[in-house]
Amino acid sequence: MLQNKMDPPEMSNYDLIVLGSGPGGYVAAIRAAQLGLKTAIVERENLGGICLNWGCIPTKALLRSAEIYHYMQHAGDYGLTAANISADIDAVVKRSRGVAKQLNQGVTHLMKKNKITVHMGDGKLTAPGKLTVTKDGNAEELTAKNIIIATGARARDLPFAPADGKRIWTYRHAMVPPEMPKKLLVIGSGAIGIEFASFYNDMGAEVTVVEMMDRIVPVEDADVSTFLEKALKKQGMTILTGAGVQSLKASATGVTAEIKDKDGKVAKSEFTHCIVAIGIVPNTENIGLEALGVATERGHIKTDPMCRTNVPGLWAIGDVTAPPWLAHKASHEGVIAAEAIAGGHPHAMDPKNIPGCTYCHPQVASVGLTEAKAKEAGYEVKVGNFPFIGNGKAIALGEAEGFIKTVFDAKTGELLGAHMVGAEVTELIQGYTIGKTAELVEADFMHTVFPHPTLSEMMHESVLGAYGKMLHM
Repeated sequence: MLQNKMDPPEMSNYDLIVLGSGPGGYVAAIRAAQLGLKTAIVERENLGGICLNWGCIPTKALLRSAEIYHYMQHAGDYGLTAANISADIDAVVKRSRGVAKQLNQGVTHLMKKNKITVHMGDGKLTAPGKLTVTKDGNAEELTAKNIIIATGARARDLPFAPADGKRIWTYRHAMVPPEMPKKLLVIGSGAIGIEFASFYNDMGAEVTVVEMMDRIVPVEDADVSTFLEKALKKQGMTILTGAGVQSLKASATGVTAEIKDKDGKVAKSEFTHCIVAIGIVPNTENIGLEALGVATERGHIKTDPMCRTNVPGLWAIGDVTAPPWLAHKASHEGVIAAEAIAGGHPHAMDPKNIPGCTYCHPQVASVGLTEAKAKEAGYEVKVGNFPFIGNGKAIALGEAEGFIKTVFDAKTGELLGAHMVGAEVTELIQGYTIGKTAELVEADFMHTVFPHPTLSEMMHESVLGAYGKMLHM
């Protein structure tokens, strides 16, 4: 029978609908399908969300190109000769987009494999357990006992200078640059800001980073911030901390910024391009939250330890909820929510056990409390600090700069936090994260035999150092 335009939209009924298909949404859908729930995903743009298509993954592809370019420029350090080296920004971007495409296809395959129905279009909650998907003017109504909101977040604009994609960029523009910046201003030195600063610096741009806090990567341990700032300055970056951009004006040829330094002096500077990386805004508009009375805090949806909102049958995960705003936190919440919906009793997530990684050059990785935060919380601490220069593998790699720092509770031996800066630390941090999650104490780390020669031996030495037992320093 042909549907009359005036007829209500067709209805599809599910056990679970997930709104958004980023690393939180698609993982929640897969886990729910594994547990036997009839599951659908609603996605407005690309399966895999920002992370796969415009964030975590394609940026790593860019950074890898920059890293190899950096090594080629320093071939002499390794007894090698590389002549006439140059970078083709278009080819670098093309490779990065190819990586994103491959992963997007991978998620599409996983949806088919797990028999998850994908509805492309704008999703909006209309009543408890009801959601309308609109695409090209056609509406379809879906119903489900449970709905997970996984709509993520987007880049925050400067109120006085919104991104135009030509001269003022967000991460999204910076990933597919219309041209290579000659003189680049990066506003914000969190993970996104510092990664792009590192990439464009390695690619040959003149980079200035402005950070309003008194140090770069301000969520990290103060020792890491100090070390990283020195390393980046050595690579030719200009870094201004305790500074703010008061005005930003784009023209056809560049941007003019008024920057107020830590002493209150305002100076005008010219740049060819600017990247704004000052945080995120949750995607909570136009999805029907108000009508259902969903509780929010500072714009982010409030949830309990099982990811439930205050509305029965409505759940929320990932960047649309409380920090840390990290892909792996979203995925883990996705699993918790799916298991709770299926009637299981999953463990609640402990934010202190979520590692953070920044893929600049040198890399940064951490889990748990910084030394300052541990002391603030009233702990008596024992701190170990082992430098890369004391490690044979680091010296052999030509990567002898960096350190690993561990913070223990002096009374119980609990690992409170671990902080690293240097080569491949993003791959090392999981060791401490497992230890922390399993509630291991100092003796467990000390009695573990680490393989030689590896960078991971420094993790052992850092623990030994906290207790005055360091061997190679």
